[in-house]
Amino acid sequence: MAEMMQAMLLEKLSDLRVERKPLQLVEYPIPEPESGEVRIRVTVCGVCHTELDEIEGRTPPPQLPIILGHQAVGRIDKVGANVNTRHLGERVGVAWIYSACGQCRWCRQGLENLCSEFRATGRDTDGGYAEYMVVPAGFTHLIPAAFSDAAAAPLLCAGAIGYRSLSLAQLDSGGALGLTGFGASAHLVLMLVRHQYPDLPVYVFARSEEEQHFALELGATWAGSTEDSAPELLEAIIDTTPAWRPVVAAMRQLEPGGRLVINAIRKENYDRELLSEIDYPRDLWMEKELKTVANVSRRDVTEFLKLAAEIPLHPTYEEFPLAAANQALLELKERKIRGAKVLRIG
Repeated sequence: MAEMMQAMLLEKLSDLRVERKPLQLVEYPIPEPESGEVRIRVTVCGVCHTELDEIEGRTPPPQLPIILGHQAVGRIDKVGANVNTRHLGERVGVAWIYSACGQCRWCRQGLENLCSEFRATGRDTDGGYAEYMVVPAGFTHLIPAAFSDAAAAPLLCAGAIGYRSLSLAQLDSGGALGLTGFGASAHLVLMLVRHQYPDLPVYVFARSEEEQHFALELGATWAGSTEDSAPELLEAIIDTTPAWRPVVAAMRQLEPGGRLVINAIRKENYDRELLSEIDYPRDLWMEKELKTVANVSRRDVTEFLKLAAEIPLHPTYEEFPLAAANQALLELKERKIRGAKVLRIG
């Protein structure tokens, strides 16, 4: 008889506002690592807006039931055959990237995030909302000693994808940066920018006054609502929101040649009427650019963890027990956010 563990299981897709408890706490078989894999005894797992996209069907798991979660930290407790890069007892993290083919032209260029065989942790395979998980050894990341398990969890996705977003923003002309939305990823981007570009003006557009105040506490130059105009046009804006309207609003805030980087796997509430609000000469002309962030590569995660440890960068987060995963997700849905949310599992 298989040994069992506790896990929060998604059995069907649903609207979180209607089905307020989409995940069920169950006893589930402890997985066994296959060749090339390790098993992790999970201690914490971050909660991400992408889990809402999975639950509500914007990026649905290919099969159900599934265990969500892609910001997992724990220790290796079992090693499969043909693994010589990871060892028992090592503290590792698992990010959104679970695996890629390793052979296509994207993988050969280090752009495995664009691989057609990209598999996502907690969507295409069971993730970290459980006491144990298995993962290919080569897709685990050693956690720097500078971080506790809970502090490390948001770095694996919110931090790494924020790092990729900042790279794509190409802040090279001395202009100002805008951040639209101020949750787990954006607050880490702001701290990173304050380290790398201490004098750079950073303007934050956030829906709630609480988020605006939080941004100012962390060093934002200015904070206002999505519809407000920043004191100057911006070289780049990173959008971390789940909505479409901030995309339209951001384009008119860009200077000539400016870039909007959308840091989201999916967007909610597509509204065709918003297209009628776009004015070509005001919002799109003058060689403005729009770029999307597609997943993360292992290099993003590795580089960001190293940089974050050197700073050191310490995220703001709130802990929940595993059984309260639904509460954490609902607060994320309702934009009750101050930093990141992390499930305490082990």
